[in-house]
Amino acid sequence: MIFSVLPGMTLKDIPKEATQLHFVRPIKKELLEKILKKCSGLKQVTLSKSCLARMPKKNIALIRKEDIAIRKETRAGRPISVPLEKMQQALEMRKDYQSLREVEKVTGISKSTVHYLEKYAQRAKIKNGKNIIYLK
Repeated sequence: MIFSVLPGMTLKDIPKEATQLHFVRPIKKELLEKILKKCSGLKQVTLSKSCLARMPKKNIALIRKEDIAIRKETRAGRPISVPLEKMQQALEMRKDYQSLREVEKVTGISKSTVHYLEKYAQRAKIKNGKNIIYLK
């Protein structure tokens, strides 16, 4: 999984076992150094085009010095704020031909959201509390 680094995050919000990070905004060099020290298994960092352009050159050099791949990536859309377990439950109920209203009563997810999850959602980002988790 890819974990996102948001503005205002602290070091304790980033899991030690992270192998991929996505920077939403440029971060300070001090925080980057702490992240690199904490996440020793980090292999790849992704950024948006605008974030890469605004990221200080010293930070880019520091990432490359650690042999970590840097990749530009576009991740459009807002993360889905439905817990993964409930999302799976709702989709399984729909596979069992239960109505949208029945799924809404059991899971607490609105029928419109269930319909969106079933038909259109790419489900690339899930919001877990304050953290955004990117799925492959």
